Amino acid sequence: MERQSTPDVRPEAPPEPRTAASGWVLRAVVTAHLIAGFGQPVFAGVYLSGDFDGLSWHVLGADLVSSIGIAQIGAAVAVWIRVRRAWPLWASAALALGETAQYFAGMDGALWLHIPLGVALVAGIAGLFAAVWMRPLPRRRKAVRADG
Repeated sequence: MERQSTPDVRPEAPPEPRTAASGWVLRAVVTAHLIAGFGQPVFAGVYLSGDFDGLSWHVLGADLVSSIGIAQIGAAVAVWIRVRRAWPLWASAALALGETAQYFAGMDGALWLHIPLGVALVAGIAGLFAAVWMRPLPRRRKAVRADG
């Protein structure tokens, strides 16, 4: 008996999920947020090392970080609507709330809160950056009903 060869048939793997356009916008905003957030301790260090112009850079950086945080909420809302993922919105809102407290603590001179909260915020921004870049944010498709 001769053994007949059967064609090597392997099931097709499902296509890899691709990040939707709204996900790419969120990634861009989170990346800008991370860069601005990492600049803040640098500007604070310039000020603390005796260059008093560093304080004006730190204030300008705080305005920039807060503005990008608000823009990030907008991008996260788009991801929630288009991709049906809510976690980026909740993470972005938590960061914006922390940044608001951070801003007012800095303006009030409450360094006992300003410094540790700043460390926590930079860590949170970095964590969100890693999360949005490691996971695809594909657009979810509606299930097709078989019964018509």
